[in-house]
Amino acid sequence: MTVLEQAFAAIDAKNAEDPNYELVDGEQVPKELLYSRRMSARLQDFDPEAPETLQIAARAQHICRWQIPRDSYPMNRTGYLKWREDLKKMHASITTGILENLGFTEEFRDRVAFLIRKKLLKKDEDSQKLEDVICLVFLDYYFEDFAKGHPEEKVIDILQKTWAKMSEAGHKAALSLDLSPKTRELVTKALT
Repeated sequence: MTVLEQAFAAIDAKNAEDPNYELVDGEQVPKELLYSRRMSARLQDFDPEAPETLQIAARAQHICRWQIPRDSYPMNRTGYLKWREDLKKMHASITTGILENLGFTEEFRDRVAFLIRKKLLKKDEDSQKLEDVICLVFLDYYFEDFAKGHPEEKVIDILQKTWAKMSEAGHKAALSLDLSPKTRELVTKALT
């Protein structure tokens, strides 16, 4: 195994501990393990030449996310933002610990942590690519279920905010996704 493959395996081992499951093709899969693999696959499609730092950041984007439940914070915007910030710190910490154990340099580990924290969106090319991939995975795999649980005006607002975070390359990739007719209709409303 290459060192990159070892990093993926260590991240996958952590995410395989997720007590939450999603049914995929008749098989129960740990939710964050599934998410991390979807992130890697989407990054490979979006940027086949992505540097290893970005590949690891994508794979580790939600590492051990279940350890900090959303409902452990106030259910308002301030609570949501604090939860997200604490998650980013935890994801970066767990991932850099894995990378240190595998012998990655401090510079490499710091870059991965920087990407996981999604710093300098729109200014840092790899941070922006990671954000594009996150948005694409959301639209492709999670948006439809999210939309079912919320009023249409909130869904359109979320789509507009998601779109604003993406680059032109991300927009192009999003419009080429095989979206359901209902999702495509909501995306069209959000963009007009």
